[in-house]
Amino acid sequence: MIRQPVVAGLFYPASAIELTRQLTSFIATVEQQQIATAVVLPHAGYVYSGDVAGAVISRIKVPQQVILLGPNHHGRGEQMAVSAVDAWATPLGDVTVAADLRAHLLVEIPQLVLDDRAHQQEHSLEVLLPFLQHVQPQLEIVPVTLKHSDFSRLCDLGAGIARALKTWNQSVLLVASSDMNHFLPAAENVRLDSLAIDAMTSFDPQRLYRVVAEQQISMCGVFAVVAVMEAAKALGAQNCDLVRYSHSGEKSGDNSRVVGYAGLLID
Repeated sequence: MIRQPVVAGLFYPASAIELTRQLTSFIATVEQQQIATAVVLPHAGYVYSGDVAGAVISRIKVPQQVILLGPNHHGRGEQMAVSAVDAWATPLGDVTVAADLRAHLLVEIPQLVLDDRAHQQEHSLEVLLPFLQHVQPQLEIVPVTLKHSDFSRLCDLGAGIARALKTWNQSVLLVASSDMNHFLPAAENVRLDSLAIDAMTSFDPQRLYRVVAEQQISMCGVFAVVAVMEAAKALGAQNCDLVRYSHSGEKSGDNSRVVGYAGLLID
């Protein structure tokens, strides 16, 4: 079974030719690419956040296998839902789901559940696939969506991912999908985003979880970012660096009600 795209032609071009042209404009050729443990990427329409995602992807060497964690915006399905299909289609072709890695994660992490209801209409992981696919034609993925979770449950998830990857025989990149604060005037949006980004660049997932809750920052993928940061720490990563930040007003010219986008690299 293949999951069909739901936001092709909306968030990004449905034409493979136009999509490739856009991706080429966002992704620079870099001589020295890093091997990253994890990245944080935004998932808005490419016109708004494509340059942020591209700046991160340009910096790293994407391995064949990638685990993607992102928010479940619509709320259908299980709390921590793993896609059960064989592949995800994009305008660039089908992306295989890494069935063996998926099975390994399900054994190691009991809270993960196979459930495609959570993925059928969700865009947060779909919009990242062309970026990864463009630089890694042999891409295989394990897509996971998360609903609201307390910090201890996210710590357990992060620890489980790390435990599974320590006994896995291939390199795997962790990708957390998140936009930043939504729909405030630009100055206030940037202020709130700066608080969350400071917690991330301090590599402090507990502080990130706390500041987002206390300041009511509408960072939709915070749970994915916290879990990925916890996993990366357990895998030995030591740094979380901001690669690029922007907000929608910089593209639209309307600063009255913006969404923030941050791209980070964890190694």
